[in-house]
Amino acid sequence: MNDEKTSNELTRRRFVAFSGVIGAAALLTGVEAAAGRTASAAVPTYADTDPAPDMCPTPPPGGTPACPPAQLQPLCGSPADNDPLWRDVQYCTHGKPLPPGQNPPACLKVTSDYVVLNGRPSSRHNFLLTPSCRITGIECPFIETSGAPNYWNDAWDNARSGGSVPVQYPNIGLGINSQNARFLDQLHIHMAGVRASTQRRLQELETMGRMATSPAQWDAVKYRVAVTGSDGTGDRTYRALRLTDLGTNLFAQLQEHVVKPNGLSMANQTLIVVPKMTATGFAGAFYVLNSDSSLHDGTNTCDHLLVYS
Repeated sequence: MNDEKTSNELTRRRFVAFSGVIGAAALLTGVEAAAGRTASAAVPTYADTDPAPDMCPTPPPGGTPACPPAQLQPLCGSPADNDPLWRDVQYCTHGKPLPPGQNPPACLKVTSDYVVLNGRPSSRHNFLLTPSCRITGIECPFIETSGAPNYWNDAWDNARSGGSVPVQYPNIGLGINSQNARFLDQLHIHMAGVRASTQRRLQELETMGRMATSPAQWDAVKYRVAVTGSDGTGDRTYRALRLTDLGTNLFAQLQEHVVKPNGLSMANQTLIVVPKMTATGFAGAFYVLNSDSSLHDGTNTCDHLLVYS
């Protein structure tokens, strides 16, 4: 299945994208109707969980965030861009007023490098980690450099049990969408849940030797695996990698070992990280999944595996 080839899939994917980012409550009404949802399925507004407009946050202490240089603005975006999620970031980091009609977010955690916000629909296992500087998304080359923060490790550090904004779900998933599969253009890592069946499948694949154990092996055909989506839409193909930590730059490894050798575009990639869990908790490993629409039954969205509501 190719996500770009059917209008029904595009509609579904855009709905999930709307639901997984904040500040789009007004747009959700029409999308829910297109997705066959009833008018009684109310979507939470900012007022349900977020502070009143006059409760401007205190800017984070510390140094200047690591941001893309000015020459990368054509690819990474300009600080003057008018994206709703970027406006929320600026509200949290600098108290910048929001335009009429955009209610203020709950700034769950604010640092010099990133902000953690509620996702939509709002739940105890749906959050977003987004850079505190202007970065449109996965296509921005800056995030592949050694000067970029390790947003994946930051997301895990917040989402884990005992973290600052823990994902309250038995199994955790972190994910980023491709450029075409997202709706808002400020880079954000979804911090959400994954089904127990997804966790079991990934552990089975590990036992079968179907996961690469170093990024250099990631693109090998033997490590292309089928995983059934949490959304009930069938199997999709992913390149599977097992790592013991998130100390490496996953964006750089993806570019070097998958995207560049195959003449692919970074903009078309999705990336999902699922911590290995057992009955006693985190098991000291991470399953890193990548896919794109160039693969047979590939996908360019993380939304098939993550559970937001």
